[in-house]
Amino acid sequence: MKNIDLDAWGLSKAISKELEEKYNGYYLGRVIEEHRNLYKIITEDGGIIGRVSGKMVYEANDRVDYPAVGDWVVLDRLGDENGIAIIKGVLTRKSKFSRKIAGKKSDEQIIASNIDTIFICMSLNHDFNLQRLERYTSLAWNSGAIPVVLLTKSDLCSDVDEKIQEVMEVSPGVDIYAVSSLNEVGIKDIEKYISFGKTVSFVGSSGVGKSTLINHFLGFEKQDIGEIRNDDRGKHTTTYRELMIAPSGGILIDTPGMREIHLLDDSDGVDSSFSDIEELADQCRFSNCSHTNEPGCVVRAAIEEGELSERRFDNYLKLRREVAFMERKLNKNAQLSYKKKIARQGRIRKDMFYRK
Repeated sequence: MKNIDLDAWGLSKAISKELEEKYNGYYLGRVIEEHRNLYKIITEDGGIIGRVSGKMVYEANDRVDYPAVGDWVVLDRLGDENGIAIIKGVLTRKSKFSRKIAGKKSDEQIIASNIDTIFICMSLNHDFNLQRLERYTSLAWNSGAIPVVLLTKSDLCSDVDEKIQEVMEVSPGVDIYAVSSLNEVGIKDIEKYISFGKTVSFVGSSGVGKSTLINHFLGFEKQDIGEIRNDDRGKHTTTYRELMIAPSGGILIDTPGMREIHLLDDSDGVDSSFSDIEELADQCRFSNCSHTNEPGCVVRAAIEEGELSERRFDNYLKLRREVAFMERKLNKNAQLSYKKKIARQGRIRKDMFYRK
């Protein structure tokens, strides 16, 4: 028996209570790696490999019903002497960082769950992109975790203060730090977020320095680091999501770089990310103001006076349209998924009847 302290892995009283009330007699673990149809899980006895039960597969409507890195799951065993552990259920997530999966499908992909802080990493070279940052902050606010912006590779930037000011203007209410792993600038500022039992996730494009930062907090080179290409864009080094514990006691989740950052139906996240525009809109003369040419439009006045950039407002409208589209599509898909599930259950019952 290794007698692992699951409190160090982020175990809360709420999770322990839910396990006792709903799954008495089963065992608890947290997903630390996710691979194709298999999960690496930490339990009080150490690491174990698990897969979802047939019942979970049968009852699942879409991908969000399956475990993700960071999830607390219910298991039928702690050791692998009798084979791979069976995952009986996923306990309630206090937060989940999700996006629409890449491509034409509208399914939700959970990047990581049960996170306290999301470090949105954006490097101060050619990766610097305010519109992409607004997408990340919208997703982060909607997750239930607290977003923090890390402007990495500050040693490569000659106008750091100006870049910070630009980010402050598009990230109201978000802590912002310029950091450099090379000369350790700003590293001390973000150590306070990485404390015992707290889970932080690093997200951002490839090559922005996520793995380098994680290696620093781990104290050794756990994550591979790729070279930067001639166009200042990074190579993919992290190929799967992984949860690790730092010497400080903080729990770190590294994620592969994301090329596509599509929103789901997370209007609350957009509202939080663009709270400055929402506050202006509340002051318009008409409650249904489109902010185009109506008299008394406070938003248009702010743009004309230079208090609000046309670029930021256009991106706000774009993300609003995207969220509205996804909301309509997901509602339609939910109805179709329900019909397919009923049809599938009918076929299974029919097969069982003829087997008798």
